Amino acid sequence: MSATPTHSAPTHPTPFGEAELRGTTEKLWEAVSRGDEYAAYGVVLGAQGAGADDESLLLDVIGTVQRKVGEEWAANRMSVATEHMATAVNDRVIAALAARHAPAAAKDLPEHDTGQDRPGRITVACVDGEWHALPARLLAEVLRLRGWHVDYLGAQVPTPHLIGHVRRTGPDVVALSSSLATRLPAAHAAITACRSVGVPVLVGGAAFGDDGRYAGLLGADAWAPDGRAAAELLAGSPLKPPLTGHQSVDDLPHLVDQEYTMVRRDSGRLVKAALAGLEDRFPAMRSYTGLQRQHTAEDLGHILDFLAAALYMDCEQIFTRFLIWTAGILTVRGVPAASLTPTLDVLGTELKEFPWAGRLINHAREALNDSTLPTPRSGSGVLR
Repeated sequence: MSATPTHSAPTHPTPFGEAELRGTTEKLWEAVSRGDEYAAYGVVLGAQGAGADDESLLLDVIGTVQRKVGEEWAANRMSVATEHMATAVNDRVIAALAARHAPAAAKDLPEHDTGQDRPGRITVACVDGEWHALPARLLAEVLRLRGWHVDYLGAQVPTPHLIGHVRRTGPDVVALSSSLATRLPAAHAAITACRSVGVPVLVGGAAFGDDGRYAGLLGADAWAPDGRAAAELLAGSPLKPPLTGHQSVDDLPHLVDQEYTMVRRDSGRLVKAALAGLEDRFPAMRSYTGLQRQHTAEDLGHILDFLAAALYMDCEQIFTRFLIWTAGILTVRGVPAASLTPTLDVLGTELKEFPWAGRLINHAREALNDSTLPTPRSGSGVLR
């Protein structure tokens, strides 16, 4: 089966221009932010009935509202619970919209769909450990609109299970999504595994860098910055099955120094040691409640996760950008960003035998000192 689409998204005259889409987006935001899924259904399905095309509703309306959800959480104008509620409403709205254009005979498709009236079969999934599933869900629905047979596997798909599915269904392409740079090692494993069974891989999401710089390093066949660009890329030319023999790990020779492996393996001990070191510097921490200590340990764990990801990719920007993002998050929540400096000092002491980790920590410390700490941008760090 050719993976080259034979047709693109349906187009038709519509009274919906930019102004109408903006108005629909504002109404959806109002409904989503208060958790009113029935009002949200009414906004989107009403716009669809009035002539808005489904792809614009998915990407330009629902996608825009979801980005605002992340921005509002980052700016401390939305709680974690409300952010989760809003995301759940958006997900159900996508399902309601998708049900309106589902093919009547979809349930009768064979496991190996060889129908020539489809542009191809694609598996869409989030890499193992990645729970931000909405971008992948949006891509899956856009590709369905464009005629693809889509197997959407959702969030946090373990690589062995992904490969089992790929072997069973024989897709033309696998599309992998990841928002967090800490998932790049898992993405590497998934990309390598898919290509080893002869299936090309398209990747997307903030984890791969604003310009997709990490996609090629990890062996991906293509990268797209958003769902529309991914759909257009797949419509333009098929991704060819990869050649066997070359493994993308060959392109990461710095991993032989073992710093990534040691930091990753020793993270539990490092968190405990960092907590003890911070207590020595700030005796008031010794009176923390159990919940306060848990949150502090989780924050230290996130810092070590991003440090490990930076070591894996040999890229100081991954760690530095996360620390600046974290400083912005702390600032808007009334916590002095300077509190990160002693944390880096303690970690630097614990990792004094690891020269590259030490350089990453020093670079991040300097960047924090020079940063004006703008309001954090959604998608750069960890949603808690």
